[in-house]
Amino acid sequence: MRTLGLKKSFPFAFRFTLILSAGLAVMGNASPGEGGDGIMADLNDWANLKLWYSRPASKWTEALPVGNGRLGAMVFGKTDEERIQFNEETYWSGGPYSQTVKGGYNALPEIQKLIFDGDYIKAHRLFGRHLMGYPVEQQKYQSLGDLILKFAAGGEVQDYRRELDLDTAVAAVGYTQQGVRYVREVFSSPIDQAIVVRLTADQPGSISFTAELRGCRNEAHSNYATDYFQMDGYGDDGLVVRGKSADYLGVEGKIRYRARLKAVPAGGRMVVDGPYLKISGADALTLYLAAATNFVNYKDVSGDPQARVDAVLEALGKRSYEDIKAEHIQEHRRLFRRAAIHLPAGPTSDLPTDERLAAFDGASDPALAALYFQFGRYLLISSSRPGTQPANLQGIWNESMNPSWDSKYTTNINTEMNYWPAEVGNLSECTEPLFRMVKELTEQGREVAREHYGAGGWVFHQNTDLWRVAAPMDGPDWGAFTTGGAWLCTHLWEHYLFSGDVEFLRGSYPLMKGSVEFFLDFLVEHPKYGWLVTNPSTSPENFPAWPGNDPFYDEACAWMSPGTTICAGSTIDMQILSDLFGYVAEAAEILGVDPEFRKVVLEKRGRLAPMKIGKNGDLQEWLEDWGQKEESHRHISNLYGLYPGNQISLKRTSELAKGCRAVLEQRGLEGNGWSSAWKMACWARLAEPIKALENFNYCVHNYTLPNLFSICSKAMQVDGSFGVTAAVAEMLLQSHEGELDFLPALPAVWGEGAAEGLCARGGFEVSFTWKKGVLSVAEIKSKLGKTCRIRAERQSVLSTAGKVSKNLYPKNGIIEFETRPGQTYTVVFGLGVWVMR
Repeated sequence: MRTLGLKKSFPFAFRFTLILSAGLAVMGNASPGEGGDGIMADLNDWANLKLWYSRPASKWTEALPVGNGRLGAMVFGKTDEERIQFNEETYWSGGPYSQTVKGGYNALPEIQKLIFDGDYIKAHRLFGRHLMGYPVEQQKYQSLGDLILKFAAGGEVQDYRRELDLDTAVAAVGYTQQGVRYVREVFSSPIDQAIVVRLTADQPGSISFTAELRGCRNEAHSNYATDYFQMDGYGDDGLVVRGKSADYLGVEGKIRYRARLKAVPAGGRMVVDGPYLKISGADALTLYLAAATNFVNYKDVSGDPQARVDAVLEALGKRSYEDIKAEHIQEHRRLFRRAAIHLPAGPTSDLPTDERLAAFDGASDPALAALYFQFGRYLLISSSRPGTQPANLQGIWNESMNPSWDSKYTTNINTEMNYWPAEVGNLSECTEPLFRMVKELTEQGREVAREHYGAGGWVFHQNTDLWRVAAPMDGPDWGAFTTGGAWLCTHLWEHYLFSGDVEFLRGSYPLMKGSVEFFLDFLVEHPKYGWLVTNPSTSPENFPAWPGNDPFYDEACAWMSPGTTICAGSTIDMQILSDLFGYVAEAAEILGVDPEFRKVVLEKRGRLAPMKIGKNGDLQEWLEDWGQKEESHRHISNLYGLYPGNQISLKRTSELAKGCRAVLEQRGLEGNGWSSAWKMACWARLAEPIKALENFNYCVHNYTLPNLFSICSKAMQVDGSFGVTAAVAEMLLQSHEGELDFLPALPAVWGEGAAEGLCARGGFEVSFTWKKGVLSVAEIKSKLGKTCRIRAERQSVLSTAGKVSKNLYPKNGIIEFETRPGQTYTVVFGLGVWVMR
C-alpha cells in the first residue's frame, strides 16, 4: 500500500526518561510506539491516499477530479475513447447585472404587520410581489468543453487500473493492450495554469490517436440560442475552441472564452486536419490544455482570453514535462501535506474504492474516514486558491449547461459548509476567495438594503452567482433568508480566532460592521414578546406545520407551494445575529474603535429573541412551538448554535444541548450528503461518537458517489465532502470552548490512531496520538504565544525543545501552560513523575 510520505516516523521525539506509575519506560529518541506494538510502528501501512478502480468511469459522476483552483477536469480513464471534461471557473451565463428592485421597502411595513398578525400566506404573496429580486432567478455555471482522445489500438484490455493520488494531485490510468502497457497521467497545474495530459507506452511507436476539442452549448431551452462555439485546428500542433456565453433571464451573455490544446510528441507523426489532431506512432506525448475567459471581476469583462491562453502555452513551451509535473506536485504538497489523520486499515481497505464503499459497515474499515478527511482537503485545494473564485455547489467541476441549482453559491448552508474544514484542516489560505466574495457582495448588498428594506448597511440572502447579486431569489420560501451575509461574516471572525491576524480583522471589520448596521435598522420589536426579531424571516426551506399552512399556488415562482416558510425571528436568524453582534463588539474592542456603536450593538444583542425548548423537548426552530410538515427535513437550521456556532454547549447550556439531541433524534439519518455531515458534526459537539459514526456510515451508503463526491437529491455536490472532512476533525479535536479538547467524540473502532497538523483556535497547530481510546502524546505549536489550555483529567508532563519542563496537574479538568510564539511543546499524558537524563 502506498504511504503518505510525510515523515518516516511521527515527529514526536523526546530526549528524556519517563518513570510511569505502572513501571519504567525508557523513550530515548524514539517516537511514541516505535519499536513495540504501538500504533506508530505500523503507521506507514495505514496510509492509503489513492482512490482507485478496476474499470473506467461509465458516467461523469464516476470520473476523477483534478483542479488548480481555476481549471477543473473530470477524467474518465477510458481505453477506446477517452473523455476529459473541463471547466474554467468564470464561464457562466449572462454578464454583469443587478436584481435590485427600487422602492420595495414601501411594502415592508404591511408585510411585517401581516406576519405579526399571523397572516403569513398573504405576507408571502406581498413579499413575492415587492421584495423579490428581478429577475427572480440567477445565472448558471457552465461547462467549457471536452477533450476527446480516440485511440487507434484495439483488442482486449488487461491489468486495468484507474486512480487519483490525493498526495500528488495526479489522476492516472494504466492498462495492457496487445502486449503494450499504456499509462496516462492528468493533472491541473496551479503553477503553470494548464491541464496537462501525459501519454506513455512501454514499447516505442505505440501511441496513436485522434484528438478533438469540443465546446458545449445549451440545447435544453430555446432562449439559450445565443451561446455558440467554434472548433478549429491551430497551427501544426494544436486545436482551439472559442465561444460566447448564453443570454439568460434577459441578461446578455458577456463572457467570451478560448481553450487551446498544444501537443508535444516524442517520435511519430502529427497532423492537424480541421478540428482534429492526429497522432500516429509516437513513443510518448504531452498535451497542454489552456483555457481562459474575458472575465476580470464581477463588473468588468474586458479581459483578453486569447492573450491569456497564448501566454500560458508560450511559457509551457520553454519547460520540460518532468519539471512541470515536479513543480505541480511540490506546490500541491505545500498545502496538502500540512495535515493528516491515520486510522487503522481493515480487511476491505485495499479493495477498489467503489467496492470498498459498498463493503463498509461502519466498523470494518476505520481508515476510510481518514481517506474522506483527505479527500475533502484535496477538493478545497483544487477548487479554492488565493485569487480564484470560491468553491461553488460543485466546486469547479460541472458537465451540465443546466446544473442542479445552477451550481451557484447557496448560502443557507452549502457555501458555508464548503469552508468548514479550511481552518482546522490547515488550509487557511484557501478561504481568501470566500472573503473576497463577501467584500464584493457588499456593493449590491447596500443597494438591496436601501431599496428593499429602507435600511443602512448591507444585506445578502441565500444565493449569488459570479456577478455578486444580493437580492432575494427563487421565491419567498427561500428568499426571505436575510442572514446569508451575516453567516458569511462569521467566517471572517473564525479566521481571526484561528490566525490571530489583527490586520486581517482590521480589514474585515467594516464588512462585519456593515452587516450589523443593516440589522440594527431591520430588527423590529415583537408585539407579543417584546424581543427584537427579524421580520420577514424564514428557517431555511422547512415548512412549519401551523394550522392553516396549506398548499397554495405561488405566483412568484409558478409552483404549488406546500405552504409558506415566512415567519418572524426564526431560531437560526437569532443565533447568527447573536454571534455576529458579539463578534463585532469584541472586534471593536480589540481594534480600539467605535465605542458608542459597540454599546448599541451589545444592548440590541441582549434584546434578541432567545432560544426555547418546545413541548417535545426539542430546541424550537421558530418562535412559536410549531411542528414541521416534512418529518425528516434535511436542514437542521436551529442547530446552528450548536455547530458551527458556539452558543449551545454540554457544559454551559445543558438543557439546550438536550434540545439539540432531541432535534437530531427526530430528524434521523435521512437527508442528503451535506445533511449527514452537519449531523455528524453536531453529534461530535454533543460527545456522541456512536451517533456521529452512524451518520457517517449512512452517508457512505446513501449519499456518496464512487469518486467520494457527495450527493444532494441525486446531484453531485462538494458540500457534503467538505462537511465530512470538518466533522471527522471535530470528532478528534475541538477548540471552541477556549481549550484544546482531544478525542471528544472518538468511536471505539477508531481506538488507535494519530493526527498531524490540525489547527485550533488561539493559534495552535497540533499533532497527537492515541491508543486504546486514550490520548498518549500531543505536540503543540504555538503561533501566537497565548496560554494553552487542555482538557485533561490526568497528570501530564510538559517538555520543550526535547527537555522536560514540568509536571502539569489538572484543575477542574484542565491543564494549562504559558507559551511563546513559534515554540513547540510536547505533552505526554497520564504520567506520574519525570527525571532529567
